[in-house]
Amino acid sequence: MKKPILLFLFLLAALSVPARDFKWSRTLMDGSRTGVTAATANNVPEALGTVDGKSYKAPNGRVFRCGATPAVAKLLLDAQGAMAEVKEVIAYAPEAMPVEYPESALSNWYADLVMKAVEERAGKPVSCSVLNFGGIRCDMPQGDVLMDDIMSMFPFRNQLCYLELTGKDIRVILQQLAATSWQAVGGIRCEVKDKKLVSATIDGKPLDDKKVYGVATVNFLLDGGDDIFMARNAKELQIFDGYLLDIILPYVRQLTADGKPLAYQKDGRIVITGDDRDSVRR
Repeated sequence: MKKPILLFLFLLAALSVPARDFKWSRTLMDGSRTGVTAATANNVPEALGTVDGKSYKAPNGRVFRCGATPAVAKLLLDAQGAMAEVKEVIAYAPEAMPVEYPESALSNWYADLVMKAVEERAGKPVSCSVLNFGGIRCDMPQGDVLMDDIMSMFPFRNQLCYLELTGKDIRVILQQLAATSWQAVGGIRCEVKDKKLVSATIDGKPLDDKKVYGVATVNFLLDGGDDIFMARNAKELQIFDGYLLDIILPYVRQLTADGKPLAYQKDGRIVITGDDRDSVRR
């Protein structure tokens, strides 16, 4: 009986401790003390500095000979060899592309790229795509884009899918997105007001409830991922081998091989007005 009594006394003591207020703040890791920046595979000494024995020389010229700084720097530098592959520069982005709602340059790029990739694999026309914002895990940085950036952006093992859905079923999905949280779409233009779908066009024409459309998505959304059921009532479904990253990395590399930057734009495909326009978030 000792353990229950001790547990009771511990809980009683914990409840009697006065409440404390905690405050959190974000601090930008800008290398202000050392001049450290994000390293690529080819600029480790310039970006991270060097260690000589127990002395660490930072990129800005400062030398640290005591404390934890040299030891931590050595650990970081020693790890760079194993990270060289993912630190390869594979593209250049003239502008940062943050994830923004209800649409952003990055989400539009992602949605349109998936449409194109699915159309190539299915051998059939794809009129639109529906993808979840949660599948994009970080923003596109400005400047050199590393393989690690793309891998961090799209880390999930999602497979590309082709579906055939009636306009009526697509409308149900769009109405759900309008009422809850909007997602990344391609080939679609919508107007939403007060969480209600006001208008929707696909291929530049009003959504036709009776027409059958080719739709691109990922397998996560087929049966309930993020409360989306893309496969419900699908007249055809194809799930392709390989993962999303296997599609995106070669595409990004080809852009660079063609001498093109990694850039995209908003185009007003989703317009949200009314009292709830600021509440549409992932």
